[in-house]
Formats: sequence, C-alpha cells, structure tokens
Amino acid sequence: MGAAGRDFHNYNVYFRDNDDYEVVAMTATQIPNIEGRKYPPELAGDKYPNGIDIYAEEELTNLISKHNIDEVVFSYSDVPHEYVMNKASEVNSAGADFKLMGPNTTMLESEKPVISICAVRTGIGKSQTTRRVCDLLREKGKQVVVIRHPMPYGDLAKQTCQRFADYDDLDKHECTIEEREEYEPHIDRGIIVYAGVDYEKILKEAEKEADVIIWDGGNNDIPFYKPDLHMVLVDPHRPGHELKYYPGESNLRMADVAIVNKIDSASNEGVQEVRHNIEKLAPNATVVEGVSPVFPSDIDQIKDKRVLVVEDGPTLTHGEMTYGAGTLAAQKFGAKEIVDPRPFAVGSIKETFETYTHLGNLLPAMGYGREQMKELEDTINKTECDTVILGTPIDLRRVANIERPAVRIRYELQEMGIPTLEDILKDF
Repeated sequence: MGAAGRDFHNYNVYFRDNDDYEVVAMTATQIPNIEGRKYPPELAGDKYPNGIDIYAEEELTNLISKHNIDEVVFSYSDVPHEYVMNKASEVNSAGADFKLMGPNTTMLESEKPVISICAVRTGIGKSQTTRRVCDLLREKGKQVVVIRHPMPYGDLAKQTCQRFADYDDLDKHECTIEEREEYEPHIDRGIIVYAGVDYEKILKEAEKEADVIIWDGGNNDIPFYKPDLHMVLVDPHRPGHELKYYPGESNLRMADVAIVNKIDSASNEGVQEVRHNIEKLAPNATVVEGVSPVFPSDIDQIKDKRVLVVEDGPTLTHGEMTYGAGTLAAQKFGAKEIVDPRPFAVGSIKETFETYTHLGNLLPAMGYGREQMKELEDTINKTECDTVILGTPIDLRRVANIERPAVRIRYELQEMGIPTLEDILKDF
C-alpha cells in the first residue's frame, strides 16, 4: 500500500529478489493518476517480467479476497495513527496480516557520512533546514549532495535515477510543481540533487561526487539511508502532532537533534508542549530552536492590496495546515484582503477544495502533471485580485503564465539561542 515513494523503496530493497514472497499488487493513494498503471518490469526485476499492477486503494479488500493475499504492507506516510489502525482493521477483517516495515529492513548504508533531515509532519520547514545545513557544510569546504525523498509521478522507468544540476534538468525530467519546489532552491545554490525510484542505484551515483550526503526527507517519512546524524523538526503550530502521526512519532523517537521551528509565530504554550514531548520521546536529543522569517520580493504590492495567496500544496492538503508563508506575509505586510479562490477554481483544483474542506481561501499549488499545472494557472488568472502572493518554495512564474502582479515569498531557517546547527555540525 503506497503513494509512489516509500512503497517502491520497500519493494526494491526487500521484496524484489526475495523468493519467499510473490508480490501480487500495489495500491496507491494521496497522489493522483498513480493507480491504473504498472510498476514497470525494468524496476520490478527478473521475477516480474510483466511488472506489477497498481490499483486504487479503494480496491484493497477485493484484492485480498480475489488473490488470497497473506500479507499487506503499509508503505506511506504523514497519516494519523488512527488512520493506520483503521487500515489494519480493514486488512485483518479480510483475513490478511498487516505489516509495518522498520529501519533495519529498509535503510541502506552509505560509504559516506549521511545527515538526515526529517519531520513529524509535512510543512514544518525541512527544506530551509536542509538548505541551512548544506550552507554550513559547504563553508567547511565539504562537497554536499542532496538526495530527496521520492516524487516519481511520471514514467517510472525513466525516473529510476535522476540527477538535477540546473534548470534544464528540471525540464528534461518533466518535473511537477512539487518536485520543482524541492529541487530549485538547491540548484539556485549550486547543489546537486538526486531523486527517483531506485534509491540503491541513486546512492551509488551520489557517493561518487559527495563528501557528505544529505537525506532531504519528504512527508514525515523515516530516512531511506542509515544516518550518522538524524535531525527531526517538530511544529509548535501543531503541538501534539508529534505523538499522533505515522511515522512522524518514530522519527522523533530516533532523533539525535530535534528542531523546534517557527517559535516566533507560535504560542508559548505550543512551544512548551512540543519541548515536553521531545523530552518524553527523545530525552537524549539535542534541542535547537529556530525561526523561518518571510522575505517578500515587493512589499508595496502587498500593502492595502486584495491578494490571492498560493501556498505549498502538500503543506495545505495532507499536511492539514490552514496557512503558510504566503499567509504570514499577507498579514505581516498589510494586505487589505485575502481573496477566496474557490469560486474561480477549475478542474482538479476545484476537486481539491472539495476533498480538503479545511483549505478556506488559500490556493494550494497543486501540479501533479501538465494538465493540473494548467488548471492551477487558469484558477490563478480567473481569481479577481490585485496581487498574487507566491508562498511556494519556487517562483511559480517559471511554470505558469501569471497575468497579475506577483510577489514571491522567501524563507530561510535562523537558529535562536544555543546550540546552533553550526555547533552540532562541528565534527563533520
């Protein structure tokens, strides 16, 4: 059971060449347009010359019955513990065993030092933390290579091992908005990024040009590689979530360093609650506190303007946030009104609002493929506003023709107090 990422990794490292198992099917959720395809024979291995069919998760119970399934492996992330157990109940009631795979069977070991940057939820600040760590290591003269958690939403065989060094690579690999959001900020800094499907092959390629490998985690998944230093972010805006989501709680329990981000915009109660839970779950972790201030490209285009706020997609959708960097910028710099895009939404963007009813008057930057990217562009241009605030990690104007004035919001991690990340990285 997966969402085009962890499922493929678990299969590759444990099941692909395992004669004790026959993998009959995969299921997909969270990400559109994955089901109805195959895990291709080029990746499935010699045992599966026809590949492996991928079905919608809604067919799970029928698949168990139809194929007399013995075992179902849950392989995706950023979901509540109750959700996982609901799936376990569905599987058990159909007669099969339900399995969660841990680090010992899924983490690959590297010849180079690995620093993993993960979180207890989506949308806490992994990206800016990764950038901060990369900057500090490069100041020490280290050659840093980032390996990003998978986002293979296209031709899986072509996406086996991807290397990104410039913007042409983004176009060559037909990257979605979500992929660009993670890769572009590294490319802007001259940092090589790897991603794809086969993370053993990816690791071998990255090791050829790295002194240190940075695992840039996605969702709140645990690392694919065994880390020498495991950093985990917690969110005081969502206190208690570090105890309630899978596998975010596992991440925190394994943490060497726990980073409490956004302390400037969170309540003191929220900060104290997450610190208490860190002490309870990871008492030996070093705690770092930080902020992620926002920097707009043009304040005058925000002040007293009616603005459309476009935020990072996954942060708002399955991350369940009701605001992001764009919202904070609109509030801080005096926007007159945040315009509701829902009456202007088209196609799958309209469906996204129907699925995630908590979104309110914010537009998630959904872009899982060219068709959805065009629907996002149409929704932006149809929305009646003065300014478009781009709270996404990339400049959406690279992939969408935005007809109104647009303001890009940047944000970087800044540690507050001691220890700092520089202190923690002194031995690398």
